[in-house]
Amino acid sequence: MVLDGPLDGLPIKKASALTQRLSKSMQRFKNILAIYDHKIGDEGALQRAVSLAKMNGARLTVCQAIENLPNGPVSMFRPLLADESDRQKQFLAERKAHLERLVASIRHDGVSVEVSVLTGKPFLQVIRTVLRNQHDLVVMTADVFRGLRDMAFGSTSMHLMRKCPCPVWVMQPESRERLERIVAAVDPEESLDKPDSLNLKIMQLASSLARMEQCELDIVHVWDFLGADLDSSRGELAERTMDQLIEKNRCAHQVKVKNLLANVDLSDVQFTVNLPKGDPAHAIPEFVNDHKVDHLVMGTVARTGIAGFFIGDTAEAVLRQVDCSVLAVKPEGFVTPVTLQD
Repeated sequence: MVLDGPLDGLPIKKASALTQRLSKSMQRFKNILAIYDHKIGDEGALQRAVSLAKMNGARLTVCQAIENLPNGPVSMFRPLLADESDRQKQFLAERKAHLERLVASIRHDGVSVEVSVLTGKPFLQVIRTVLRNQHDLVVMTADVFRGLRDMAFGSTSMHLMRKCPCPVWVMQPESRERLERIVAAVDPEESLDKPDSLNLKIMQLASSLARMEQCELDIVHVWDFLGADLDSSRGELAERTMDQLIEKNRCAHQVKVKNLLANVDLSDVQFTVNLPKGDPAHAIPEFVNDHKVDHLVMGTVARTGIAGFFIGDTAEAVLRQVDCSVLAVKPEGFVTPVTLQD
């Protein structure tokens, strides 16, 4: 089901205090970490991070994550160093000097920018940097496993979308400079006083990004009525009764979406509400791929406060089937299993 613009004729809940706290949406990012590992597409990801830093007056850190330091014999064509430790220190110094040259023009434009070289398992060191320096957004290029259509994101990007405590913006190497179509995948829960913070955060970020890029926003909520597919149910209930139950269920989901949108500023945003029926693990990727979506904003964790619960099966399945860039959002209170200690 597709609904263009406002959902007329349904009751709207008043905006909550939580909405007001999230109203600044994209301007919430004040301490951005951009990963620059010399992959194809890293220039685009860095430019996106720079644009956000300029818009928000944010601090920017550009880092390179190196898992394996060079070792082995020293080349005969370069000066001999005292020991392996000195050679590795020189290598890290060279990497940091390269980053400094990379950000010189960014700093000249007035952006507060620092550089850092991380060593060790990349996703662990990035998350520890986020914890240590309280970064509120990570921007990176996807680690693409080439030749595997169903593995759109590689190890580091998937680990960060699972476990990083702040939002992670993973851009595809071929991402366009300007977005044309954004999808906000939501699954609102019923509440007597306010919508849940995760879906509000998804909507606030997606709508603000659509406004900033002046592009279309598709709000997608996938629903299903399991009883409709049970032969035993159809044997006991008349077809007309079953259709009425399905329609009643659809209307209930429609109301939940409307209550969510009542708490979101959608002014100056061209948006469409889509309520496809089916399995989210299949329906969301199908919508994204069929409509040539540039960017997907979605939650990757459904529960909070459980360090061992990283990512839902549905989120995992969606991420492995889409070709677009993704802004992965965690709920309030998410606890990363990564600590500052080894």
